[in-house]
Amino acid sequence: MSDSWRDFAPTLGIALVNALVVAAVVALVTRRVGRRYPMARYLSRTAATPFRLLLLVIACAVAISRDAPWSEREELGRWVELAMHIGIIVTAAWLVGAIVLSLEDTALRHYRLDAADNLLARRARTQTAVIRRITLVAIVALAAGAVLLSFPGVSAAGASVLASAGIISVIAAVAAQSTLSNLIAGLQIAFSGSIRYGDAVIVENEWGWVDEITLSYVVVRLWDDRNMVLPATYFTTTPFQNWTRKTSELLGSVEFDLDWRVSPDGMRAELDRILPTTELWDGRTKVLQVTDAVNGWVRIRILVTAKDAPTLFDLRCFVRERMIDWLQGADEGGLPRFRVESVKRTAPRRPSEEEATGLFSGDQQGDDRAARLTGQQPAVDEEGNPRE
Repeated sequence: MSDSWRDFAPTLGIALVNALVVAAVVALVTRRVGRRYPMARYLSRTAATPFRLLLLVIACAVAISRDAPWSEREELGRWVELAMHIGIIVTAAWLVGAIVLSLEDTALRHYRLDAADNLLARRARTQTAVIRRITLVAIVALAAGAVLLSFPGVSAAGASVLASAGIISVIAAVAAQSTLSNLIAGLQIAFSGSIRYGDAVIVENEWGWVDEITLSYVVVRLWDDRNMVLPATYFTTTPFQNWTRKTSELLGSVEFDLDWRVSPDGMRAELDRILPTTELWDGRTKVLQVTDAVNGWVRIRILVTAKDAPTLFDLRCFVRERMIDWLQGADEGGLPRFRVESVKRTAPRRPSEEEATGLFSGDQQGDDRAARLTGQQPAVDEEGNPRE
């Protein structure tokens, strides 16, 4: 081993020992703080690996800068220093990203999506998801830019790149017009509160829940587990229904077309009996009204409320089934019927040949009328009898 390597080995060892001591002290402090603050304990677990790796790279870089064993080989030394510089940038970006994600996850733990009223939780999750993507993109972009500027010749080309930035920005804006519009729409969705994670929406005549919100698209999980992917601009330019924008509680209707002999009071009493027997009904509203009575039918509408859209769907089905059972068992007269009236008709009596008479034939008066109209007089003899 050469003298340069003998001198470099103690320097590297001392740097690594210092890095180990710093890592141990930081771990001890975070462990003690974590006993009182769970956020610190969670942060220490997620950021431990990138932090230790960053200390290791910094220790190696410091040792190399003080006593490099390849000082006589300038080209190799420049590439090693460049590698150390890039390593510091990458590990530092990793550490910052881990800290940011840990803080966001810790903040989301205060909001439970499985609570009865989770409006604030869904809003916080929507905004945090968008902020997370923005911060990650920013960290990666800054790290990539710093790495590129570390290479020889790249910084020298910065002047020409900045000189043509105006033309490039115009071309990029035209080419990425739809992307930028979706990006702006994603930010608007995140902070305007028009939709949030878990919102029950109706889009393109389909009903489902908002399952994912990104800076460019929104995923709606439909009621039959299909996924509808829509651009973010859809929710800023197209009307849609949001059933849970302010509260998750909803009002639904069940309608029947029944016979005129149905008893609305009996149905109302049955509704009062069956609703308390199910946990689907939240107890806020129960209404039964006759909303129409024309064309042989009586239309009865029942209004009920539930805590959210899925529960309301099940409640409507429950009420419909129980009312059908009640109609079949207790009020058969109210079941729909089609009434047909049978009318008995007799065929008209045809006159016999002897009774057949007409306007211009059949008797003497008819023949006389025919003769007057045609101008033809029958030939008769002196006694008035027709001649043969």
